[in-house]
Amino acid sequence: MAGIMVSASTGVMNSLLGKLATLMGEEFAKLKNLRKEVKHISDELSSMKDALERLADVDELDIQTARWRDAVREMSYDIEDIIDDFMCKIGEKKKKSGFVHDTIQRLRTSRARHQIAGQIEDIKKIVRETSERRERYKVDVPTSCNVAVDQRVVALYEDAAKLVGMDGPTNEVVSWLKDEEKQLKVVLIVGFGGLGKTTLAKEVYHKLKGEFHCGAFVPVSQKPNIPKLLHSLSTQLGCQQSFHDCELNVLLDQVRENLKNKRYLVIIDDLWDVSAWRIIKCALPPENNLGSRLIVTTRIRIVAEACCFGHHEHILEMKPLSGEDSRKLFFDRIFFSEEACPVQLRHVSVDILKKCGGLPLAIISISSLLASGSSNQKERWEHVQNSLGSVLGTNLTLEAIRQILNLSYKNLPHHLKTCFLYLGMFPEDSEILKYELVRLWISEGFVSKAHGQSLEQTAISYFNELINRSLIQPVEIKTDGTVLTCKVHDMLLDLILYKSAEENFITVVDNPDSVARQLQKPRRMLFSLDGATLPGVVNMSEVRSFANYRGSMHIPSLAEFKYLRVFITDFTSFSADDNRKIDLTRLCELYQLRHIRIRGCGKCQLPTQIRGLQKLVTFDIDGSCIPTDIFHLPHLLFLNAPNVERLPEGIGKMTSLQQLHNFHTLCASLDSVKGLGELTNLSILCLGTGFSEDVVIDALNSSLGKLCNLEWLHIFTPSVSFIPETVTLSSPPPNLVTLYVFRCFRVPIWIKELHNLRSLDLTVRTLDKDGVGILAELPSLIDVELKFSRALEETIAIYGTAFPILKRFDISGGIMPQLIFQAGAMPKLQRLDLSWMKDESATPTGIEHLLALERIGVRFRSSTESEKRSAESAIRSAISMHPNHAHITIDV
Repeated sequence: MAGIMVSASTGVMNSLLGKLATLMGEEFAKLKNLRKEVKHISDELSSMKDALERLADVDELDIQTARWRDAVREMSYDIEDIIDDFMCKIGEKKKKSGFVHDTIQRLRTSRARHQIAGQIEDIKKIVRETSERRERYKVDVPTSCNVAVDQRVVALYEDAAKLVGMDGPTNEVVSWLKDEEKQLKVVLIVGFGGLGKTTLAKEVYHKLKGEFHCGAFVPVSQKPNIPKLLHSLSTQLGCQQSFHDCELNVLLDQVRENLKNKRYLVIIDDLWDVSAWRIIKCALPPENNLGSRLIVTTRIRIVAEACCFGHHEHILEMKPLSGEDSRKLFFDRIFFSEEACPVQLRHVSVDILKKCGGLPLAIISISSLLASGSSNQKERWEHVQNSLGSVLGTNLTLEAIRQILNLSYKNLPHHLKTCFLYLGMFPEDSEILKYELVRLWISEGFVSKAHGQSLEQTAISYFNELINRSLIQPVEIKTDGTVLTCKVHDMLLDLILYKSAEENFITVVDNPDSVARQLQKPRRMLFSLDGATLPGVVNMSEVRSFANYRGSMHIPSLAEFKYLRVFITDFTSFSADDNRKIDLTRLCELYQLRHIRIRGCGKCQLPTQIRGLQKLVTFDIDGSCIPTDIFHLPHLLFLNAPNVERLPEGIGKMTSLQQLHNFHTLCASLDSVKGLGELTNLSILCLGTGFSEDVVIDALNSSLGKLCNLEWLHIFTPSVSFIPETVTLSSPPPNLVTLYVFRCFRVPIWIKELHNLRSLDLTVRTLDKDGVGILAELPSLIDVELKFSRALEETIAIYGTAFPILKRFDISGGIMPQLIFQAGAMPKLQRLDLSWMKDESATPTGIEHLLALERIGVRFRSSTESEKRSAESAIRSAISMHPNHAHITIDV
């Protein structure tokens, strides 16, 4: 967790220790006894931090240890608040000579010395009391040696006749394994815990094991005992020797020797990491060419890919049960058929099944619970329904579900646990924008730089790892596999909120009375009240993050949020006739703010000056103006103000900026256009431009050429005109991978220099074969969306070497030219989307040459039914020649 300032496991210990180190620095050494006192505090807190990190790896804590852990974590927040408050006060009257110099001058006064001495003494007292509590109650840090009962064992004994939804996956895996291939074949079964991977693997194993000389089914724990695992493997495979107390290499050699001349079937169930696999695979000789087979189940995609001996095509991704199979499994276990379900229980059963999300394990557990009592008691069903939607369910069967979901959580590294729990800050069933989530993680201090990457790159790697572990579900995915939005499964959200309640990490405020009973010191708050206010007993000064997605106008006064880091609110749901205004002008006083995101700015009053927010990282609003002093914020990384036409002067000072939405050259001064080139850390830029004086265009081109770290560029014109052809990227950023260009005359010739471009969305007035030819030669292009007003030729040929790795091609326009796909063109194309013409005369030809094509989408814009029928017939005729019979979707 090095470098990470905030963690669910250790609170703000790392951040706090960093601030104490500042107080021990040379500039503060002149203050008598300060360094000595702070050093003592720092040493004690370092020991406590180490203890917290060890406790985070322990499955079960006794109640005294758990309470001490919670107290230490809360203490870290309280001490940091004291230090922050003190540093703010001594910096309020800082002089132009500099903050540190001014601080020392003020500390030399007797009043200031007395003040800091008192606060250091307060901190010492808090630390001393916490340390003494550990000694008094004999709190110790246990080792993680207890192994909880693995609920997956139940799946091994499930009656195969009762399995639902397994026929398709079972037959698919069996068909992969039963062929004439003599080399070792590996089949990977990947999916989130509870989807039935173990059940599927066990069913396949029992179907096929009689066709092999020997077989073994080996479960793998999160932290496997490799020698014990190999002993189990060798015993099941019929090895006669005793392997106990052997060296690891001896065990491996003996298993390999035993399998050298045998056709074997081995199941490695629930593999968690690549390091364990690297050892296990050494026991399985791949070269005996006897048709041996290996099945590996895992929750983690990257682990699955590491297990392939070059056979990536044999990865089966488990899916949740369909609605029909979910109902069958649910009702059969309670009533033996869906028809036997009483009418009064049908509505509540729909909601219960929705929350189970197609997870067989969840459905089996819930249906078993309901079947264990009187099955027609509506109140009992509603109780289970409500328990599934809250963190208060305590039934053992519900707890069993949580334990199984908890396996994936426990296996996460500490930094990913924190990021995962933070998903509880978003409303249930909401789609979460990846970049919004990434920015929040950075602002909260959850991310540290790694391996030369920027904070944003590191945060995106965290996001991708949670996707790979199936802990968040991708919703919108680009052709190149990039996930743009995600959701959290209901069952996982329950786990997140349950864990957050344990850790006092996130508090969901949807009932003022219940919140008042739960805690008085919430740290992060998802505010879901509407038309009500919090009771006064809740201490809002402890809140560090506040999210008001429902747009309540009864949010607490900003004066109460003394140490707020994150502020999110959305007022867009309010009617335009509602003339109320929310006063947010005091945001400028919250000196710890890192993140501001406001939607519906028309319903609120914002501060005109925010220069005091020196730690601000993200400023994201939809208002029409921004504070004039925003360029004096040294740590600002993300500036999103899409409705602001003219930015204040001084943009060149914002050298830390990584994302800028929007910059309009038509409203900017020449100095601002030149200043854009100083933002060399920009990775994302949304740029509005149009016809301007030559000196402005020249300055713009020069500035764009300096943005060496740019990865995503959107160029548009805010008017009905076109982007001047004189706007060029003569020196294209080497890392540019995504480009949006709206309203060009033709395909810009400078695009041919973008050798790393992967995604292109281009709107042009005219399209010709030369323009298509420019795009066809881009070596890295995967996704193209091309829109045009008119084509200059009636036919456009896509040559044999064109678009070598393109996967999606979406083309639409006025009258579509006839596209001719020659043999060898677009060899990787999987998706083709066409906006259809007025008649069938321009039906594309050569579709049969697109060998990788899977789907074709056609949009008709003809005016008469006969034209539509004629065009649909023509396209179906052309597609019928495709060897793979690509799926066609027609939108008339």
